[in-house]
Amino acid sequence: MIRFENLTKTFNLRGQRKVVIDDLNFELPSGKSLALLGRNGAGKSTLLQMIAGTMRPDSGRIISDGTISWPVGFAGSFHRELTGAENVRFIARIYGVDTEELVAFVEEFAELGSHFRMPVRSYSSGMKSRLTFGASMGIHFDTYLVDEVTAVGDAAFRVKSRKIFLDRMQHSSAILVSHDMQQVNNFCDAAIVLEDGKLSFFEDVKEAIKIHERIVDSD
Repeated sequence: MIRFENLTKTFNLRGQRKVVIDDLNFELPSGKSLALLGRNGAGKSTLLQMIAGTMRPDSGRIISDGTISWPVGFAGSFHRELTGAENVRFIARIYGVDTEELVAFVEEFAELGSHFRMPVRSYSSGMKSRLTFGASMGIHFDTYLVDEVTAVGDAAFRVKSRKIFLDRMQHSSAILVSHDMQQVNNFCDAAIVLEDGKLSFFEDVKEAIKIHERIVDSD
């Protein structure tokens, strides 16, 4: 369970106050793979980071009764001067999981070759995404926050990513941000649409996609 209570987040853009999350009161359903949809700039990444605890709201709070991953695909949580392997070891210590098991899992899964033991600052964006996705999938969370990372890599890697993601969803929930509506259809069994700082829940993913596309087309 993840619940938002009077959650508000604003940014100051060129001297003007922009409300991204507006006094939000909402409870996300458990046991669902949720698509988080909304126009560019609606606040999807901001909401994910607040759920993960990497960004603080202006006011209100987020309550959860389970473990939550960092936003997969958001490499800002990785130290750019450390190698991929060193970052994974650090994560293992933070989350209290077996260090060598996690390192071995990520090294095999992410398919980074010798780059796994090179500084993250030398990685391409795709390599960072594979590292973050592998590290996240290597730890069992109650809720995974995923940002289009399953689209990274060649066809074989995408198949592998989809397989492990669906395996984790047997026992966990997810919140997926994606601009690829086919990906949303493939991975999600419900959706939430963020518009004007508020969330709307849809049991029918196709209906949510129609609403989302109508919003985007109106820009």
